[in-house]
Amino acid sequence: MLTTVNISDSTYYIGVNDRETYLFENLWPLDKGVSYNSYLINDDKVAVFDTVKNTKINEYLEKIQSLIGDKDVDYLIINHMEPDHSGAVKALKARYPNLQIVGNKKTFEILENFYGPMDTYHEVGEGDTLPLGKHELLFVMTPMVHWPETMMTYETSQKILFSGDAFGGFGSLDGGVFDDEVNLEFYMDETRRYYSNIVGKYGSMVQKALKKINDLNIEISVIAPTHGPVWRTSPEHIIRYYDCWSKGETEEGVVIAYGSMYGNTQQMADSIARRLSDRGIKNIRIYDASKTHMSYIISDIWRFKGIILGSCAYNTGMFPTMEALVSKIDNSQIKNRFLGIFGTASWSGGGVSNLNKFAEKTKWKQVGESVEALSSPKEADFDKCQVIADEMADLLLEERQPNRNAFSSTIY
Repeated sequence: MLTTVNISDSTYYIGVNDRETYLFENLWPLDKGVSYNSYLINDDKVAVFDTVKNTKINEYLEKIQSLIGDKDVDYLIINHMEPDHSGAVKALKARYPNLQIVGNKKTFEILENFYGPMDTYHEVGEGDTLPLGKHELLFVMTPMVHWPETMMTYETSQKILFSGDAFGGFGSLDGGVFDDEVNLEFYMDETRRYYSNIVGKYGSMVQKALKKINDLNIEISVIAPTHGPVWRTSPEHIIRYYDCWSKGETEEGVVIAYGSMYGNTQQMADSIARRLSDRGIKNIRIYDASKTHMSYIISDIWRFKGIILGSCAYNTGMFPTMEALVSKIDNSQIKNRFLGIFGTASWSGGGVSNLNKFAEKTKWKQVGESVEALSSPKEADFDKCQVIADEMADLLLEERQPNRNAFSSTIY
């Protein structure tokens, strides 16, 4: 039996799960899968909201037919043109040739670049509406969350916000579709990993989108994103998370990420971590950049205020996996962190010196002096590592306030 889920009066979830794809965008691991969420309103006019990846077309079309029978699909609303959501557009248009494709001017430009010209466009702009019968749609432009054509669609009678990629996350929907049916701790980890790696650098545009939604003075009963759970019980929680993340708010904690060839840089990382623990810091995450995919490291870097980076020298440069991580951190435009730097060198340097260049560029507050041990760390090097840990702990403990991290545990 094909799974379609009733969201509310005449509104259905018709998404699909993808547990086969190994890398999202051929970059980000999908160890826990991903869902491609699409929705349908069956009214006097039938409207579909976004589609699915092209590997799931047959299942998707069968779901639509199971709900509407011999009726036509009148409108396809495209909130986001990325191929994981537009992969079935041509197939849907072929099945229902009279359907009108609803989007903004930039939507159609990107649509034609991907799939060629299509007829029957219905262009919408800020604040435009589209009646379906008992239901009416209101369109909200949210550019660069996270592509230039992105928009959201609000159904006015049931108060459903079809939000595109905003408020979504990794993780297949394994039975449960709604926020009150799933383990939210699992999904919030994957939602933060999605946000920090895919959307994060566009925080200012997320803030503009949130302000626009707030200024509309509309009630939101359900948030229906294109990935992850549908938020029907506590939509305010995911909005609050997005608000915190896009403002760069953090929790107390330290991420230590390092690249080590023979374990010497790793010894320095362990020394720093132990000292942080002695000082009362409990959220400490140590990552070997060669073992853990950078998306998980970036997710925690987005979460915690303290960042300590270590690299051995490698062919007069930074260790390759650390170089890739640092490049991603730089690209993510993460702001306002505390930073420590350590590493090793042997016949040449390059690890610590390049981390120092990164520090100069980010202008984050640096703790302690950068420590570079010659081949293997000696007592004096470990002493300097202790200084990094102590100064990091001092800054974090100074910021400690009652309820500072309340937002991170509200929904668990």
